[in-house]
Amino acid sequence: MRHILSILMENKSGAMSRVVGLFSARNYNIDSLSVAPIEDPTLSRMTIVTNADNDAIEQITKQLNKLVEVIKVSDLNESRYVERELMLVKIRTIGKDRDEILRLSNIYRGHIIDVTEKSYTIELTGASDKLDSFLENVPKGLILETVRTGAAGIGRGERILKI
Repeated sequence: MRHILSILMENKSGAMSRVVGLFSARNYNIDSLSVAPIEDPTLSRMTIVTNADNDAIEQITKQLNKLVEVIKVSDLNESRYVERELMLVKIRTIGKDRDEILRLSNIYRGHIIDVTEKSYTIELTGASDKLDSFLENVPKGLILETVRTGAAGIGRGERILKI
């Protein structure tokens, strides 16, 4: 099952490496990882997407909480949350493909952020399945390059991750 872990941690050199090492040492794969400082520059928030059963996630959470740099760990799947991912995709657009890709971009609420004679670069945000769906609907052979940030998530309502 897909889980999104949100980790509040000290913003120190080597902290991210220790968290990633914990996953590697236990043979768990990280599907996506993002980390950045929060409003308090001494702290960072790390978001990890992984596929594991509930028992494995419980073990991962316990091990993460043992790390000195980790302040708090939350499995966003335990309650309601909002998730978004950013994707930049460069698509070959020659002839009739230009109108088709423009139409598809509009359907998915994408933004064309760069235009050349032969390509569009499109920015899309949304849940991972929305971005996957966009890619599936682009005609075969037109995708030149894709960059994705991985999921970022936050609990809904009063649920917060703070000290």
